[in-house]
This record gives sequence, structure tokens and C-alpha cells, in this order.
Amino acid sequence: MITDYEIISRLLIGTLLGGIIGFERQIHGRPAGFRTQLLVCVSCVLLMLISENFFTSNPLSPRIDPTRIAAGAMTGVGFLGAGVILKTGFSIQGLTTAACIWIVAAIGLAIGAGQYVAGVTGFIITFFSLWFLRLVEARMPGMAYRHITLTVDETGDEASIRSLFEDRGLKVKKMDYNIEFHKKEKTYIFTIEIKNESLIKEFVDSISKLGFVKKLEIRN
Repeated sequence: MITDYEIISRLLIGTLLGGIIGFERQIHGRPAGFRTQLLVCVSCVLLMLISENFFTSNPLSPRIDPTRIAAGAMTGVGFLGAGVILKTGFSIQGLTTAACIWIVAAIGLAIGAGQYVAGVTGFIITFFSLWFLRLVEARMPGMAYRHITLTVDETGDEASIRSLFEDRGLKVKKMDYNIEFHKKEKTYIFTIEIKNESLIKEFVDSISKLGFVKKLEIRN
């Protein structure tokens, strides 16, 4: 049987670790912040304590599986994580926060099971990846993709538009188009690959000078 001291200690450790990760999410304006991460971690500690206590108090019962409650907790956390994933236009946000909820739940289960080394090590790796690797990621060179929608009149020439991209080092990865004959308009949707955001500004300045362009929209 787990002592009252051990129960309180595990809950407080879960509160501390979940709260620190939640604080990092909070200061970066993420939807699942301080209180959410803290409560997820504490709830998983509590569920694991209940599961372990129930098993130890009934060691001879063949029907009791101490991992069943923990498995149910991870399923519930999966639904919670899905709630913070948002699709805005062509971009998806909240994947890191959803992963945080998942790992915080795992940390809580580890602490609740008395696996302090596993729980604390998981916490250190999580906090390191959120805090330090954010700085490393910001300095890593990489490609960015933008979705540019152009609405032009019937005189709009695809070749002329493509040349504007290519002259500025913007590589066209994909192109879709839609023609509305009754409006005499064509809509081009370009997916482009860029290395420098300033190239987008140069492109906008150039495309705005073309008389056949009626509308321009840029999305991440």
C-alpha cells in the first residue's frame, strides 16, 4: 500500500513538472498553457495512483489490470490534444502543443507509478526541446512555402506571371487555376518555395504594376 506521504509527494512533483512545461507554453501564447498542462499532469498522476493502489489492495483478483486506467488516460488526452490543433488557411497550428499534452500525460503517469527517473528525464528532454531547440530552429536555414492566389482578367498571361516568380528566385512547386468565363476572369493558385521573405515584397511590387491583375492573396 502506498503511504500518504508518497501520494502527496507524487502529486506535488507532477504539479511542479506539469506547471513548468505549461508556463513555457503560456508565455509563448499557446492555447493549452499553464493550468491546462498542470492539470493534465496531476490528473495522470492521480489516475496512476488510483490504479496502483487498487491493484495492491486486491493482489489476488485476476480481473484487475493496473495498466487499464493509464491506457484510458492516454486515450482521453489524445482527444484533448486534438482540440488544440487548428487549421488556418493552408497552415496547421498547435501540433507542438498537442504533443506537449501527450508527453505531460506520460510524465504524470510515470511519476504516479513511482518511476521518478523516467518522469524527470522525460521532463528535462521535453523542456530542453521546447526552450533550447526553439532557438536552434530559428537559426536553421530552411525553405518556406507560400500560397499565392492571383485573379486576373482575360488578358492575363501565365507565362508572364511565371517569369516574375523565376526572375526573383521564387520556385513554383505547383500551380492550379480556375476560369470563370462569364466574368472573364482567371484565378491562378501558385505554391512557391522561397529562401528569403524579402523576395515576396519584391514580387508584390512587380505584380501590382501589371494592369491585368485584379486581386492578389498570399497565405502561409
